[in-house]
Amino acid sequence: MEANLRDVFNRIAPSWYNYRHWTIFRRELETLSKDWGGGKLLNLGCGHGADFLPFTQNFELYGVDFSGEMLKLARKYAEKFNFDVDLAVADVCYLPYNNETFDWAISVATYHHLKGESQLAALRELSRILKPEGSAFITVWNRWQPRFWFSGQEIFVPWRIKGETLSRYYYLFSYTEFLRLVQKSGLQVVKIFPESTHWFPVKFFSQNICLLVRKGS
Repeated sequence: MEANLRDVFNRIAPSWYNYRHWTIFRRELETLSKDWGGGKLLNLGCGHGADFLPFTQNFELYGVDFSGEMLKLARKYAEKFNFDVDLAVADVCYLPYNNETFDWAISVATYHHLKGESQLAALRELSRILKPEGSAFITVWNRWQPRFWFSGQEIFVPWRIKGETLSRYYYLFSYTEFLRLVQKSGLQVVKIFPESTHWFPVKFFSQNICLLVRKGS
């Protein structure tokens, strides 16, 4: 499944670069950039790099993705916006970094592409590479957003390109399930909340589940 998903993202990379040219979490990431101030930051599942933009001042940037084509476009994106970033093709379950390397991490829309035991393994790997008291911002899709009320928990979302339909695997988390999974990994949950653009008063129907987590001392 992973090899197939990698192939899908390699193939959609050019159209994704244009479709999602700007981060949809600008408000959240800009707030974190101010709060964190600077340091060594890892972007897990960085794609073409749009989520780096709020951190281009005072941060030493690193990014990993399993799609080599996405990383080619991340280099193009970094050149366009004139920032330096160290990029590597890697599996988020097996990161090529030493223990306690990073002050901060972000992972936007990555962990919901993982299946089974890989979900917990990736979160434990995140904990491993964070320094003590280091924090991370994570987002996944919410199982209970209205468009998925009549779907299963595991879905395939289509992407149409040049007359062909490609399918991307998603595992849809509930707030409670993802909270428990993160806690099981050993990370401390600082805050769990909907995206800032969510307008409905009940957070449990938001499109995204956002978490701010911290590694203990």
